[in-house]
Amino acid sequence: MERSFQEYYPQQFRHCYGCGTENKHGLQLKSYWDGELSVAVFQPEQHHTAVPGVVYGGLLASLIDCHSTGTAAAAVYRAEGRDQGTEPVLRFVTASLHVDYLHPTPLGPEIELHAEVTEIKGKKVVIKSQVKVEGKITAKGKVVAVQIPENFSFR
Repeated sequence: MERSFQEYYPQQFRHCYGCGTENKHGLQLKSYWDGELSVAVFQPEQHHTAVPGVVYGGLLASLIDCHSTGTAAAAVYRAEGRDQGTEPVLRFVTASLHVDYLHPTPLGPEIELHAEVTEIKGKKVVIKSQVKVEGKITAKGKVVAVQIPENFSFR
């Protein structure tokens, strides 16, 4: 089975609440290529509710955020003709996140995320995303992601 973008992150970057493979309390979102688009699927649980029967909008923003930053890293690896996870390691964070909520996202069915890279310029990548449930677009997002510098310090 193909590895998700997030499974290529080095140890120090695997703790994100939204997509960290080593955050057992997080969402553990996994993103993959499907041609030129990236895709991810998430199954919301009852505690992800806003009002009865509707997914919390902050969860949707988190899913768009993490799917987009993972897509940014994978896109730059692809643009550079390199395999994911090769040195130097690429990891991106969000510089800007914009979400438009188009319709209530029903709680119950799987959430699909689809993202398209619209710009790669230096250490910046722009991604447009869609949230779909049962074929209906319920939210759209735009993320500007920037590459974490190699000398980034956590403390």
